[in-house]
Amino acid sequence: MLALLRAIIVIIYTILVCVLGGIYCLFSPRNPKHVMTFGHMFGRLSKVFGIKIIDRIPKKARNYGPSIYIGNHQNNFDMVTMSNGVQPRTVTVGKKSLVLIPFFGFLYWVTGNILIDRSNRSKAHNTITQVADQIKKHQISVWMFPEGTRSRGRGLLPFKTGAFHAAIAAGVPIVPVCVSSTQGKIKLNRWNNGHVILEMLEPIDTKNYTRDQVRELAEYCHTLMENKIKELDKEVAEMKKQPKK
Repeated sequence: MLALLRAIIVIIYTILVCVLGGIYCLFSPRNPKHVMTFGHMFGRLSKVFGIKIIDRIPKKARNYGPSIYIGNHQNNFDMVTMSNGVQPRTVTVGKKSLVLIPFFGFLYWVTGNILIDRSNRSKAHNTITQVADQIKKHQISVWMFPEGTRSRGRGLLPFKTGAFHAAIAAGVPIVPVCVSSTQGKIKLNRWNNGHVILEMLEPIDTKNYTRDQVRELAEYCHTLMENKIKELDKEVAEMKKQPKK
C-alpha cells in the first residue's frame, strides 16, 4: 500500500514539475540556471521515499566557477539523491534518447542540458570538444557520470575518459561528488529507508595534466571516489546500528 501511495505521489509531482517547469523555462529557454532549480526540486522527493539526505556540499562550491562535476551513477534513485548536489550554472550530459521520455524529456532539453548520441562514436567524440567549448564560451559547469551507465550494485565501474578529456581541454577542475550506496537498500514498502550521504570532494586541478595523461587522471579520480564511497557506506552502516531515540 505504501509503495502504491509513493508511486502516485511521485507520478503526480513529476508531471506537475515537468509541465509547469517546461512552461516556465520557455520564458528563458536553455538557460543553465534552470538545471539546479529543477534538480533540487526532484531532490525533494527523497522525503517521499523515506530517505534522509546528509548533505556535505561546501558553501564555497558556489564560487568554484566553471568545473566538471563527476558522480557515481548507481540507479534511478540518483534523481532524488545526487540531484541535491547540482550547483549554479551546471548542466548535465545525457543520452539523446532522454528527450523521448514523456513530460521529462522536454524539461530536460529546455533547461539547457547537453544531449549526445551514444550510438555514433564519432559524434560522441565531437560532443566532448563541444562540451569544452561550451564551458569556455558560456562559463558554465558540466555534470557527467564517467562510468557511462548505472552500476546497480556492482561497485564503482571503470571510468570512461570523456569527462577528463573535456576538463583538460577546457582548463577547468574536476569536482568528484560521491553518494553512499543505495542499490537494494531502499524498499518502497518500508517507511524509513535510512540515511544517504552526499559528499562533494575538493576540486582537482587539471592544468598540469596533458592529453596523454587522461587515463592517469581518470584512474586517480576513480581511486579517490571508490575509497570515499567505502567510507560513506561504513558511516551509514554505523548509523544504522545506533539505537533509535
